[in-house]
Amino acid sequence: MHIVSTNIQDIEMHSQPKPTVAIRPCEEGDIAAITEIYRHAVLHGTASFEIEPPSVDTMIERRRALVAGGFPYLVAEVKGAVAGYAYAGAHRARPAYGATVEDSIYVDPERKGLGIGKALLLALIEDATARGFRQMVAVVGDSDNAASVGVHRAAGFEMTGTLKSVGWKHGRWLDIVLMQRPLGEADTTPRFKPEI
Repeated sequence: MHIVSTNIQDIEMHSQPKPTVAIRPCEEGDIAAITEIYRHAVLHGTASFEIEPPSVDTMIERRRALVAGGFPYLVAEVKGAVAGYAYAGAHRARPAYGATVEDSIYVDPERKGLGIGKALLLALIEDATARGFRQMVAVVGDSDNAASVGVHRAAGFEMTGTLKSVGWKHGRWLDIVLMQRPLGEADTTPRFKPEI
């Protein structure tokens, strides 16, 4: 994965000036900042169905497991500081799901609305495709999360379903929205060449 540097104004129109964002592979030194971003999402949002924020050590182990499994894990930097992160992990554990990944994207709450989430998602799609994955699934926590649904739609995802009232957080029932996007050759060829 190469570093991508872009001015977010090239990606999305917005009323305030867009920062220059560098998207790069996550390093272990980024995890403290990532943990803070995720902590806010867990405590105040509905994108994650976790109730208690994990520790830095837990987040380090999660990253190590994803990287060791061959999955992409990216960060967005603005002026040298982590402004968001994204990764793709296994959609399900059973082997037949091996070509399908599920994305996760979190942005620093002070930097939302600047196109950072979209830039991360586009880079994640590119990275996952280069690694040979064929489908990407988004499980959007809370059907009211119009920003996440919109970013995924803009990146080529289609709505595939809604699971009603499957989570309880912040004193209310939450739906999840399922979205999906083909990657690379998608389902036009076998994932692995058949042995002769």
